[in-house]
Amino acid sequence: MAEKLRIVLAATPSYLKMVFAPESMARLETLGDVVILPDPGNADALRAALPGSDVLITSWGAAPLTAEVLDGADRLRLIAHSASSVKHFVTDEVFRRGLRITQAGQAMAEPVAEVSLAFTLSLLHRIQRFDHGMHAGRWRDPVPPQHGLTASRIGVVGASRTGAEYIRMLVALGAEVVAYDPYLTDERAAGLGVQRIDLDELLRTSRVVALHAPTLPETHHLIGGRELALMPDGAALVNTARSWLVDMDALLDELRSGRLDAALDVFDEEPLPTDSPFRGLPNVLLTPHQAAATVECYFGMGAITADEIERYAAGQPLRYELTEAALARMG
Repeated sequence: MAEKLRIVLAATPSYLKMVFAPESMARLETLGDVVILPDPGNADALRAALPGSDVLITSWGAAPLTAEVLDGADRLRLIAHSASSVKHFVTDEVFRRGLRITQAGQAMAEPVAEVSLAFTLSLLHRIQRFDHGMHAGRWRDPVPPQHGLTASRIGVVGASRTGAEYIRMLVALGAEVVAYDPYLTDERAAGLGVQRIDLDELLRTSRVVALHAPTLPETHHLIGGRELALMPDGAALVNTARSWLVDMDALLDELRSGRLDAALDVFDEEPLPTDSPFRGLPNVLLTPHQAAATVECYFGMGAITADEIERYAAGQPLRYELTEAALARMG
């Protein structure tokens, strides 16, 4: 590295403590001067800090990178997002100016996949139904048939980084896995150990359907009333992605009938209202949008961020660089 970098890190104190372990901060400080902006959403403070800076590290709640914010960024070349989606703050100006972008969302893939797997096993064994019954003082309520993972076909909608990690876990445990993803090639499907099929066939033939598709205009209510009706009696839906993918009213109707089960980490309204009908259903497992919230995940985001900036400083290829074309297909 020819000279020290000037790095602007826009993150709240609580985020810094949660994501950037002392080791990650030490790595950044070895690379150059680190200027911390405690309010990542303050566009004026960001605009004032960018002149003379080489790297911008963004976090949750980042201010949109408009032309006004970037006009004084005379040396800025890299934006390193220390979380996942960048769509809420990256504008066309970023690409027009030739700025490079990387992000740390890969750290979330494993914990979210683990929760999806835990949901899958719970639904196959009807654990959520037994749990509701036991808390209500009952014993061995009648439930739909229980099934084992290796005897079940699991359908995965979206072979994203999280979807791919979930698939890896399922295949390792001996499950039959099928996948629907318009961007999944035969070669990559073979590498993952899955069969590519169309969405309707996946829904008709899978005992559990897990959603890992991105939030795009074309994926809004990808799973609606028609699609849910294709699922066989006793099947189950797992959603650790976004509620955007599901017509939640249609799902509620199916769940109320008792025909399907579900495990949900994401909802149209968050926090989920206390009077939400989803809360009272015995065939539904609920978690409060926490699938990625492990200590290791958060520290992993900071470590990936530091690693990407080290690679940039050394002139090495970035592992998680985002192109404008790739961003258009991401949530």
